[in-house]
Amino acid sequence: MVRWIVAYVDRPRDRFAAGAAFWTAVTGTGLSARRGGDGEWATLLPEDGDACVKLQAVCDGGGAHVDLEVDDVRAEVARAVALGAAVAADHGDWAVLRSPEGRAFCLTPWKGAARRPPVFAATRLDQVCLDIAPGAYGEEVAFWAALTGWPPLNGSLPEFTVLRSPDMPVRLLLQRLGDGPGRTAHVDLACADPEAARVRHERHGAAFVARGRHWIVMRDPAGGVYCLTGRDPETGSLPG
Repeated sequence: MVRWIVAYVDRPRDRFAAGAAFWTAVTGTGLSARRGGDGEWATLLPEDGDACVKLQAVCDGGGAHVDLEVDDVRAEVARAVALGAAVAADHGDWAVLRSPEGRAFCLTPWKGAARRPPVFAATRLDQVCLDIAPGAYGEEVAFWAALTGWPPLNGSLPEFTVLRSPDMPVRLLLQRLGDGPGRTAHVDLACADPEAARVRHERHGAAFVARGRHWIVMRDPAGGVYCLTGRDPETGSLPG
């Protein structure tokens, strides 16, 4: 059973500091001390509530992934493998796995987190979007729904499926790509006013990339792409 979910913003090691400065500024959080053998992890610390966004320095590229916090890591690893996952690295009390498509995620022990942080500046980082190749989409939707126990819901467009739990601070959006390989991911922010959020993010060094139906694609100072979406920051739902 998933007890908590953490969105990881993955950014290149040589641009980690720029990414950390940006994401703490636009989410109204502080930055923890860096952890790991190479200082590759840090947590965005909210003023209230429990942390649900972290940063990871990676060797190449960048994107996003999720950590699922559970009561019994060993049991959940076995269950994930039975559902079609593969173990990529087993650290005993936590593990890195790959979904049937090959997407990395982690199973880690739950430490009691239960309170979602508040909305900041009419925005909330509340979604990880998994970009999936067309041929893998059905299997990935089934896998993530079974793994989390969250029912798949139709998104605003036919290529979207939403997985969410009212008790969790971050939800999953699965997007079927039109063509090309999948296995990319990015974070999304729910914004009461996406245009106002764009202006504020640009003041902190982000750049406009493109505009979608109800989202704005941005690039942060560390080179990572993310989206500002026109959803209610409290409920995560589209207006109307």
